[in-house]
Amino acid sequence: MDITDVRVRKVNEEGKMKAVVSITFDDEFVVHDIKIIEGQNGLFIAMPSRKMGEDDFRDIAHPLRSETRAKIKDAIFAEYQKILENQEYMKV
Repeated sequence: MDITDVRVRKVNEEGKMKAVVSITFDDEFVVHDIKIIEGQNGLFIAMPSRKMGEDDFRDIAHPLRSETRAKIKDAIFAEYQKILENQEYMKV
């Protein structure tokens, strides 16, 4: 399975949620609402989830293997970095 498109749809400069991303696999399947979040140990991705009860959230879609999660994370962070660099260039 190949990642064929990564779209950073919304970028926030303030707050913990830094961006909302959509990712496409094999030009056939898309997952929306992956979030880039600033945590205590740096940035991480949060897969789309649904609230189930008081304080419980369940992922709607997620990778089953850690290698797949790493591949998704790397592709998302690469595109996010391009967006940040472009924003910095535009400010100069």
